[in-house]
Amino acid sequence: MFIQTEATPNPATLKFLPGKVVLEEGTMDFRSASEAGVSPLAEKLFTIDGVEGVFFGFDFVSITKGNTDWQHIKPAILGAIMEHFLSGEPLLKRDEASQSANEDFDEADAEIVATIKELLETRVRPAVAQDGGDITFHGFRDGVVYLSMRGACAGCPSATATLKHGIENLLRHFIPDVQEVRPV
Repeated sequence: MFIQTEATPNPATLKFLPGKVVLEEGTMDFRSASEAGVSPLAEKLFTIDGVEGVFFGFDFVSITKGNTDWQHIKPAILGAIMEHFLSGEPLLKRDEASQSANEDFDEADAEIVATIKELLETRVRPAVAQDGGDITFHGFRDGVVYLSMRGACAGCPSATATLKHGIENLLRHFIPDVQEVRPV
């Protein structure tokens, strides 16, 4: 098994591509070992000294490190991912739905929210996934769209620029009611 790696815009996050489907639907973001209990792979990755975040996408695993050099932890990460996929063990201990928070918006704005979600799904999420992350909708109130950046996007130095200059401009172009985009 050959696992490719790709750099992401976040220097603390590296994207690992095992050449297999990782998560059939949605994404999962673990920011601590205590959150990783639903996934044997995430648990194993958090045992590696320096791993501070694990993110599963459709065909990749993004790892966020602390104050450790990649050269020190990358071999252990590659080994854990390879061992997991060769073992045939499931990614999740039981059928876990994608992590999602309750959405906050007024029912009168349901049509606007549907358009926001469609634009995020078709134009934003595929591009962000290429960088090893994800963006999820959390709410829309008083012209402000609230989004959560996950995986490589969480804590990325260019995250604010992505939100303000990329996503905000896109949404404002298509939806005049959108005035601003803010991170959750």
